[in-house]
Amino acid sequence: MKFLDQAKVYIRAGTGGAGAVSFRREKFLEFGGPDGGAGGRGGDVWVQVVDGLNTLIDYRYKQHFHAKNGVCGMGRNRTGAQGTDAVLQVPAGTQILEEDNETLICDLTTVGESYRLARGGNGGFGNLFFTTSTTRAPRRANVGLAGEQRIIWLRLKLIADAGLIGMPNAGKSTFLSSVTAAQPKIADYPFTTLHPNLGIAYIDNREVVLVDIPGLIEGAHKGIGIGDRFLGHVERTNILLHLISAHEEDVVRAYRIVRSEMEAYGHALAKKPEIIILSRCDIVGNKERCKKAAELEKENNRQVFMMSAVNRQGLDETLRRVLSMINDEKNLIV
Repeated sequence: MKFLDQAKVYIRAGTGGAGAVSFRREKFLEFGGPDGGAGGRGGDVWVQVVDGLNTLIDYRYKQHFHAKNGVCGMGRNRTGAQGTDAVLQVPAGTQILEEDNETLICDLTTVGESYRLARGGNGGFGNLFFTTSTTRAPRRANVGLAGEQRIIWLRLKLIADAGLIGMPNAGKSTFLSSVTAAQPKIADYPFTTLHPNLGIAYIDNREVVLVDIPGLIEGAHKGIGIGDRFLGHVERTNILLHLISAHEEDVVRAYRIVRSEMEAYGHALAKKPEIIILSRCDIVGNKERCKKAAELEKENNRQVFMMSAVNRQGLDETLRRVLSMINDEKNLIV
């Protein structure tokens, strides 16, 4: 399945049905009188969060959604049927924005949550409604009101427990494929990851949802490389896993580049709890990786985990630390 995290959509609610002009014609009723019913209400347009989706790819092929119009009223005071609603199904973590792609309409984070985006028009009154003591046989009825219509943007921000960040070729995809069933593209050249990947890791009978995003390079907030748009997918995570490759000559500089891009992105991303990991430790000797880990610890005054996804060195220890920090964050929220 291809990944799509943003889509522009046109929606239109249904128009209400017209009221009816009708008169009773019964064999033994001398003065029949009006009996035109009202038109049915137009259908609404809703957005609903459903389980099993993690992309907006469906909206690449269909961008127009129309609810059904209400049915016209009928004689014998029969009201027309209401138009069928149109429902946009989206994954959890989808934001709905106005046409300017900035004004937030709603933020949907829970499966089953729904929101009405456009209201259908009311049906028109039939001629029965206009009967008065002086107007006994009105010959007029209302047309139905038009439904609301608008252009909206759908923007997906994936929901995960922990997000993997780092420069290209930091070993994020290899780590994800080693601890989960995800199968991201892995190759020995930069930017093999072009879109976020989700995976579920299991440790101590608990599950941890991980999201891997494309690597960041210096100037990403200015659009260099792939840019920093994909950082939106780690906004909702509880913690960040910052991977720095042991192959980097200056690991402190590599760390600072990613941190500066996060600060430039904003949205309080740089304030999230962070686990620092020296990855790809299998490609350097023990003395060199200990030296680089010490440099990172001096830079941050915190423990640095050494890990190799290839020979599974330090994977379980890292996951247990992730699980512990996630539990701490959830307890703080409660």
